[in-house]
Amino acid sequence: MLFDKVVVCGVGLIGGSFALAQKSAREARRVVGMGRSREPLEQALQLGVIDRIASDWGDALDGADLVLLGMPVGQMPAVMAALAPHLGPDTLVTDAGSTKGDVVTAARAALGSKIGCFVPGHPIAGAEKSGVGAATADLYQGKRVVLTPLPENSVAAVARVRAAWESCGANVSELAADEHDRVFAAVSHLPHLLAFALVHEFSGRDNADQLFGFAAGGFRDFTRIASSHPEMWRDICLANRHALLLELDAYMVELMRTRVLLAGGDAAGLEALFSTARARRDAWLDSLLPSGE
Repeated sequence: MLFDKVVVCGVGLIGGSFALAQKSAREARRVVGMGRSREPLEQALQLGVIDRIASDWGDALDGADLVLLGMPVGQMPAVMAALAPHLGPDTLVTDAGSTKGDVVTAARAALGSKIGCFVPGHPIAGAEKSGVGAATADLYQGKRVVLTPLPENSVAAVARVRAAWESCGANVSELAADEHDRVFAAVSHLPHLLAFALVHEFSGRDNADQLFGFAAGGFRDFTRIASSHPEMWRDICLANRHALLLELDAYMVELMRTRVLLAGGDAAGLEALFSTARARRDAWLDSLLPSGE
């Protein structure tokens, strides 16, 4: 058993699934929940996601081996400041935030000399539905988790956090925090921004009901992630806005290039664009298949 006591702050989809995975793998003897609202904590307790609700950070961190911060990144500074006075030398803290530069900055400000206890992380897993009711023990099976270790982290601290995620079934990688934010601005934050924007644009039209009434599989697939948690994605987009703006600008250039092809009736140009895109996507999908399939 890796941990005697795990604390999960933010028992929604991500935090709740981590708790369930730890319990399912029998790597945590007890899981304690923390959060800003009582209702989801009560629901998590009723569902067996956590074993107890902590009354405050002093209570939560007493004897804790690991803390997972699973709340939206915009809440990280306040939460870190609240837990810092109660953080002992033997307690590790990690997070599940989708941005890392801002989280690391908040951790340095709040934790000071205790910063070595914090090992930043980002599980690349989720679903369009949020909340503890959507949490599952197998959410991280075969999924990637990215750690962005700090110079102050000991080898043992990083290894222990890595082991926690691997016990959930995840494949763990490492990146520098700034590289992480550039990569995920492109492959995660931009697609979410586009999906939200498209659905919002349609919803403001006079014939919105007609459009949604005729929308089928293609629209559903393209916009699936627009059902994601609005507060969480607001915080992600704002926290990583500089990298995200660069990606959005590059995409707008590509859209204009595509518009020129369409306006000019350039069949060969459109087909070449579509063929290149399909080939690259198919190659990516093939790379995701287990060896031998």
